Amino acid sequence: MHSTELVGTIQRSLAELVTYADELRDLDQALGDGDLGITISLGANAVIEALGAIPDGATPSEIARAAAKAFANANPSTMAALVAGGLLAGSKAWADVEDVDVAAAAKFVRAAGENIAQRGKTQLGDKTILDAILPAADALAAAADGAVGLEDAIAAAEKAVVETRDLQSRRGRASWLQERSIGLQDPGATAMLRFLQSWQKAGAVVAP
Repeated sequence: MHSTELVGTIQRSLAELVTYADELRDLDQALGDGDLGITISLGANAVIEALGAIPDGATPSEIARAAAKAFANANPSTMAALVAGGLLAGSKAWADVEDVDVAAAAKFVRAAGENIAQRGKTQLGDKTILDAILPAADALAAAADGAVGLEDAIAAAEKAVVETRDLQSRRGRASWLQERSIGLQDPGATAMLRFLQSWQKAGAVVAP
């Protein structure tokens, strides 16, 4: 996937992701302050606009950096900062990438997840977005081609989302609920799943 196709795919995917804003708001209201839907909507629309103005010939790394900056500036929330930091880390993983294939996608998602883990002081099992990101990265890394990788990443993230319901939230505002958070689905992990599904619906399949 070269730069022009990458930009279009990101824009279409984020336009689709925004349609899940109400679901993410409702899930976040049960566990937090209910602003995730707004964060995703503002961030996604800001990225769509920013990429519409990006110069032709921008590299995948430059595209990711532009997305990170736009997402960070769109909303001052903690989640926005974490996502933007993850995107920026992913852009560094693409420093020498000209054509985004499934291996490059795996590298990006892994770098983003590790950055979120570090900055958010979280780990797998803490009931956060990380619980969907890292399994998705593993699925992409194990895949021989983009179509299979995306299917497997969606399946891995979906499994993680279901499993978060049985976990106790250990980070962020959701952790204040302690045992009462058990039985509730994590909104961050759900957002990652919805993004992957949106990427697929946008007709994006990275080249093998």
